[in-house]
Amino acid sequence: MTEIVTTQWKENMVFESDNPRGTLAMDASEAFGGTNSGLAPKAMMLSSLAGCSGLDVVSLLKKMKVIFSDFKIITKGELTEEHPKYFHKVSLDYHFYGVNLNEKKINKAVNLSIERYCGVFEMFRHFAKMNTTIHIHN
Repeated sequence: MTEIVTTQWKENMVFESDNPRGTLAMDASEAFGGTNSGLAPKAMMLSSLAGCSGLDVVSLLKKMKVIFSDFKIITKGELTEEHPKYFHKVSLDYHFYGVNLNEKKINKAVNLSIERYCGVFEMFRHFAKMNTTIHIHN
């Protein structure tokens, strides 16, 4: 399967990128000549990572019949000092909220995502030291 995304320069430092399911704008920060009118490309990589794993986890927990009231992933990436700057350390903190959460099944779902299903996680693993932590909030 081939993914195709077209990214078009709009003006100044703004680009518009079409995704098979929508369009998004990217822009540089004011410090780099942009206007902050779009998403930051490197931060979008972190969003893609969390989204990919989050989709896996929700799907797996649904199949495992685990009920939770809320779920969020806080993703932090540390950039190298030298150019080209890339994420060399990335951490994902998975936070689950609910009553009587099944910690064993939650751990299994997260581990299946990061070890087997999430292709974005696998891509990151090739250039960054990855760290994950699971937080259960009963």
